[in-house]
Amino acid sequence: MGQPAEKARRATYADLEAVAPNKIAELVRGTLRVFPRPAPRHANAASSLGADLHGAFQRGRGGPGGWWILDEPELHFPDPDAPREIDSLVPDLAGWRRERMPELPETAYFTLAPDWSCEVLSPSTAAFDRDEKMPVYAREGVRHVWLVDPIARTLEVYVLGGDRRLGPAVVHRAAARVRAEPFDAIELDLSALWA
Repeated sequence: MGQPAEKARRATYADLEAVAPNKIAELVRGTLRVFPRPAPRHANAASSLGADLHGAFQRGRGGPGGWWILDEPELHFPDPDAPREIDSLVPDLAGWRRERMPELPETAYFTLAPDWSCEVLSPSTAAFDRDEKMPVYAREGVRHVWLVDPIARTLEVYVLGGDRRLGPAVVHRAAARVRAEPFDAIELDLSALWA
């Protein structure tokens, strides 16, 4: 009879901190994921979308204001499988309504789930973003999740339902001009994300 299989060691936040600074590291349910920095199309899509939303929703220029819109914030949530550990996610963009978070925290991370999270998909991150991060966002009550795919040129808009599930997606394509929740106060020209 063979030896019992050795149980894989759960990664911890210390493992995440040991990752090289030129990488993006995330920790979900004890599994460490390490990704390269975003490619130019990915960076352009995130930067363009962030600029549109930051002006209108954080600064109130051409929009209602009332939000914090941030690039790559580190989110810390309790790991349901290991109470002393955390899930650490880094969305490409995230937003908090100021009525829920009047001031930015002093820590280098956020423990309050955002009201909106956006992942820009790339071939190396798409499965992780969809299959592992989206369930965490739903579990933590993130009301709106967007997935931007600069290769397929799509914006998928998800809203959290009463059953704590995201979806179904409303998909916008190519050069559409859209008003998408929760930022439907302004029209977004998706062609700017693909330039």
